[in-house]
Amino acid sequence: MSALSAVTVCRGCCCGSGRKHPGLDRPHHDRLLDRLTRGIEGHARLRTSECLGPCADSDVVVVGPTPVARRAGARPVWLRAVLDAATTDAVADWVRAGGPGTAPRPAVLDGHVFTPGLRASDTGRAAG
Repeated sequence: MSALSAVTVCRGCCCGSGRKHPGLDRPHHDRLLDRLTRGIEGHARLRTSECLGPCADSDVVVVGPTPVARRAGARPVWLRAVLDAATTDAVADWVRAGGPGTAPRPAVLDGHVFTPGLRASDTGRAAG
């Protein structure tokens, strides 16, 4: 088992494309993914997912706690609309500082936090 946290980035039909966010093309999303990859290197494992479900909230990133923080009660934090360099950098900064349960979440991410659920997923897929 790894002592690192995991960061999961949705790259399905709505996330990572310009479909829901006109003007933000695939290369834009690819640059943000590269930026996040570099920003968390050595501090977390980066995973991509074809679909995390809450399509209405794209682009979705889930920041998981380290195994130690999880055993102490920390839970993954779901972030919506991670669509720009400032937000991506804030995610990377938080992960480097320790992430959920270890370091305070940067205030710039407060408006991005959400709790996924069936309603969000169903709404997003219907709208997608």
